[in-house]
Amino acid sequence: MSSPLPMMSDEQPMARPDAPPALPRLLAGIPPEGAMTLDEHIAVHGPPPVVRGEGRRRDRERAGALIDEIERAGLLGRGGGAFPTAIKMRAVAGSRGRAIVVANGAEGEPASLKDRALLEALPHLVLDGGALAARAVAADELIICVCESADAGIEGVACAIEERRHSPRYSDFDRSASPRLTTVPGHYVAGQESALVNHLGGGPAIPTFTPPMAFERGVRRRPTLVDNVETLAHIALIARHGAPWFRRVGTPTQPGSALVTLSGPVAYPGVYEIEHGASLASLVEAAGGFTARARAALVGGYAGAWVGGERLRGLALSNEHLAPHGASLGPGVVLLLSEEACPVAETVRVACWLAGQSTRQCGPCAHGLDALAASLQELASGGPQAPAARRIDRLASLVQGRGACGHPDGAVKLALSGLETFAGEFDDHARHGPCDLCARAPELPLPVRPVGATPARKAVARS
Repeated sequence: MSSPLPMMSDEQPMARPDAPPALPRLLAGIPPEGAMTLDEHIAVHGPPPVVRGEGRRRDRERAGALIDEIERAGLLGRGGGAFPTAIKMRAVAGSRGRAIVVANGAEGEPASLKDRALLEALPHLVLDGGALAARAVAADELIICVCESADAGIEGVACAIEERRHSPRYSDFDRSASPRLTTVPGHYVAGQESALVNHLGGGPAIPTFTPPMAFERGVRRRPTLVDNVETLAHIALIARHGAPWFRRVGTPTQPGSALVTLSGPVAYPGVYEIEHGASLASLVEAAGGFTARARAALVGGYAGAWVGGERLRGLALSNEHLAPHGASLGPGVVLLLSEEACPVAETVRVACWLAGQSTRQCGPCAHGLDALAASLQELASGGPQAPAARRIDRLASLVQGRGACGHPDGAVKLALSGLETFAGEFDDHARHGPCDLCARAPELPLPVRPVGATPARKAVARS
């Protein structure tokens, strides 16, 4: 656990060489139940960093210094795209007009619980990061977006905002962009950046074509910074401890720690904090070990890729280590599939669900994903193998890279990865039809988590 640290002052450098490098970081001091109070938050992380100077010039200098520090830290977005956070912030800060900051906690990925865990248990860390980001890009609004079904997250954020309003120290800290809470529909693409901007502007929560990008013309046509809530939580810690501290864990190309939702045949599935590059074995060990043999892992969520069981030994959890397997950590999801599940049935089931999550506004997605899922179903049920395989290849080439968002790309990636990883199983199904394991209860979570589901709150020690 991190020890309390003093507030950053004019004389105090942003980088603190004495700051502890060990994990947990984000999950330090997390309470077993409920949300961390403001007093508890300050006791663990220290008072809020200074964001105001003496006059506008000093304020601008502090804002620029924070973005510089985030760039030196190498912070990448934690929503799935892993885009450099400092680049987004500079684009918004350099745009014309008063900016808006949006904390994206929509979390439409059914296999992920990390954002809900933050909003339920550690809302002040997210709000700190949002306030700092708002100051850095000269925003006068901070909007916290939470999925409408995440009752505990909504309550946690609402109570935290109220606590800060009655705290003399935090009422000044939040003054430039007082946070407000809003809810977002729970479908898969509602948290996509342009869908969120469209929803906050009074439209439906569906993706829109770009350009213009959100940093140019976002919510109410104003420059908008949209960051995942975990990204903002990291900003809150970087502002306190500095870039060198942040980079003490992780890899050179993907520094820092990350929250990962682990599910499948382990003793304690839930949300864990790892350093980038930690081994899958260390994550499983922190979760109490395997309860059954793992056939494969779906890494990166339902827009991710399968990694076969024979490749899991020695697997490291960072994008550079996952790239040879065609995978990335994405929104921080590792789904382990046991040998008691049918990988063909699981892949087909998720592909069908993804097809159903299309907003039906782009032809390649509306028609292509349905046809792709139908072809996979045909293979799984014992249909002719060659025609179905040819259709899948053709559909993949027609669907990828088209439409208003990355949803069709993710669906195609999952399908092709399943066909490659489980080639033998798909071939067996095409020849003989469904197997005995197809009748078993599915293991992959769909379509949503039950309201009030609470993840296990643990942190992985440094590997």
